Amino acid sequence: MPRKAAEPAAEPLEQAAGPPIIAETDVERRLEEELSAMAQPPPQAAEGDPDGTLSENTGTAADQAGEEADAEPFLRPPRRRRTPRRAAEEAAPPAPEEQEPAEEAPKTAAPPPAARRRAAPRGARVVTIDEQGSVETPDDKARSDLIDLVESQKSGRILTGTLQGVERNPDNPDLITAVLYHGDFKVIIPMAEAISPPRDFRDRKPSEVMHYLLMKRLGAEFDFIVKGVDEENRIAAASRMEAMAVKRRLYYNGRLALTEGVTAEARIACVIRTGVFAEIFGVEAFIPLRELSYQRGMDAALLYQPGQRVLVKVLSVERKPDGDISVEASVKQVGENPYEKALRRYTVGNLYVGTVSLVDTNGVYVNLEGGIDCLCLFPRRGRPPRGSRVTIRIKGINYKANRIWGTITHMTTH
Repeated sequence: MPRKAAEPAAEPLEQAAGPPIIAETDVERRLEEELSAMAQPPPQAAEGDPDGTLSENTGTAADQAGEEADAEPFLRPPRRRRTPRRAAEEAAPPAPEEQEPAEEAPKTAAPPPAARRRAAPRGARVVTIDEQGSVETPDDKARSDLIDLVESQKSGRILTGTLQGVERNPDNPDLITAVLYHGDFKVIIPMAEAISPPRDFRDRKPSEVMHYLLMKRLGAEFDFIVKGVDEENRIAAASRMEAMAVKRRLYYNGRLALTEGVTAEARIACVIRTGVFAEIFGVEAFIPLRELSYQRGMDAALLYQPGQRVLVKVLSVERKPDGDISVEASVKQVGENPYEKALRRYTVGNLYVGTVSLVDTNGVYVNLEGGIDCLCLFPRRGRPPRGSRVTIRIKGINYKANRIWGTITHMTTH
């Protein structure tokens, strides 16, 4: 019985696909060709055509016609092209089957990683404010101190330090040294190179007197010139007398000669009750208590201490035949005499309040406003202690001699 022709597809579908209608016999023939082609191995790519594009483009007319019928639902999809990578994967031997892993042991939580310690930077660069850093590291400071000492030894440069101690050799008590420090270096100055001996030892042992004079100078500033350096033990030997001689030649015999009437800076070297020893550019001058202040006082230690710097007025300079130089100076004469103005504040017969500054055999000195002292007789009720507040009546004023005196009328009791 003859087969009926295939019914045409619905009109909307034909319009969408658009291919011509093919007879059933043609379809069977084409299916057989496709099956036979699937049974054969795929064609090899021609030389110079790794992608196989030339062999695919040189197919038969039936193959090309079959490709035109891709829209038919019963035709197989077009064959994929084999790339070199895909061919290599197909040619590679199959990977061995992975064996099932053995039963895993129970996992324990890994300890947290230890905190990383931050190492201190080595040779870290220092960012400075100025072009050349002004802050020295400890190594820079130690090297600079050593260079100072070596320079002083070789060139005679004068260094300055503070007297920190006085050492006495236990085996030889007469061996006394002054101790200063220049950075980490200990500077020792023998007793004979530290101070000049006094003119009169007053029948006392010289070493005891020199030791006492050195002890009274603790805290004072000493100039010195280095005579030797022991870098390994950090010790240097020096001389103060040599440094003072250099300054005397410069400031009293050279172009910077100090003469009478000149105001100069001095350093307090030693303080005793009756005055101070001030070092004035290589010369130690004794300044008595009366030249320290216009006010009355009993103890210079209440006003000054070693190492303190003051302004002095040079009263005289004497050069002796042996080359020694003596200087007289005054501290109070640098400033204005307060009595010249203060005495005009007070009038005879009136009452004023002041503070007791001194009590001696002459009477009671009462300090008034303006820095002047009024000498009063001992009151009948007993002398007041120093520092107490009293009321006085002015009895007289001598403007030429800068003197004022009176009597105590009232005293405060504590």
